[in-house]
Amino acid sequence: MDQESMVALGKAGAFCAVAFSAIGSALGAGTAGTSAVGAWKKCYAYNKPAPFQLAVFSGAPLSQTIYGLILMIIINTKIQEGAAIFWPTFLAVGIIGGAAMGVSAWFQGIAAAGSCDAFAETEKGFTNDLMVLGIIETVALFVMVFGIIMINSIKIT
Repeated sequence: MDQESMVALGKAGAFCAVAFSAIGSALGAGTAGTSAVGAWKKCYAYNKPAPFQLAVFSGAPLSQTIYGLILMIIINTKIQEGAAIFWPTFLAVGIIGGAAMGVSAWFQGIAAAGSCDAFAETEKGFTNDLMVLGIIETVALFVMVFGIIMINSIKIT
């Protein structure tokens, strides 16, 4: 395979890391955001103060896009250092890692939607809800770290 094709496939993997994680972030934030808007509406209907904390829940899934961006930067750096021959690794880490981070963001958004509903109704449990979202976030962090370890294990000779 020629050098240009290897570089292109490696960079495709890099882009997949951020693209798939961003898809999950959009799904998660959209799900949580929809729930937050509905919960705020209920608060207004009952003349209760609308809790700002629901915005925190809605934004929680966005961090996975940052993790995908970090993987993309690291993959691109390795390619620029002359490791394009390892394009299958870059493609696999980008696709599988990005998808795993995206699913983490999506399900974090689903959990955040439940948090929005519960917190708006009771105004209790904010810290507990954040702990659950943090546990789901940990999956994406593990994937990012393991992807970085995999990429950095490539030695250019």
